[in-house]
Amino acid sequence: MNANVLANAFGPREGTALRVKQVALVALGIVALAVAAKIKVPMWPVPITMGTFAVLTIGTAYGARLGLITMLGYLLVGALGFDVFAGSSAEKFGLTYMMGGTGGYLVGYLMATILLGALAARGWDRSVGKLALALVLANVLIYVPGLLWLGQLYGWDKPILEWGLTPFLLGDAIKLALAALLIPGLWKLLGDART
Repeated sequence: MNANVLANAFGPREGTALRVKQVALVALGIVALAVAAKIKVPMWPVPITMGTFAVLTIGTAYGARLGLITMLGYLLVGALGFDVFAGSSAEKFGLTYMMGGTGGYLVGYLMATILLGALAARGWDRSVGKLALALVLANVLIYVPGLLWLGQLYGWDKPILEWGLTPFLLGDAIKLALAALLIPGLWKLLGDART
């Protein structure tokens, strides 16, 4: 775990205690991702789900390596058939759901986590402005494979942008703003607690 990320700013930094902390953070992250995916805030034109907010904050707070392990763990739990994704239902779990319209976005989650973790390790998570830019870039990394997957799956003659991008932009802007305020705020709290 990189020393410059939020998850390493507290608790043990070496040995067995560090490994226990990392395992606990991964487990907590998987639970947070699963719970956040089910939270729907009424909004127009579509409800806001908090799954991407959890992806963005975990990627930033955990760093690239631990964040990626957490995301892979989350995807594994979903692949095993547990109802951890935003739109899964009793009829469509596991790999069947993951290979549907959501598949590209799930790949984007991994890419966004790596980017955010790398930028957080360089201090981008301490500034609202830099973190906001990092979050926009990460959101692009979620949308690009998501839209490519939708186009490949359903055909480029379909309204891919209307299905997979434009209805979500307003909600994503709100989630990005929240994440851009939350992480630097936590850094400030940690700094204040140490003084």
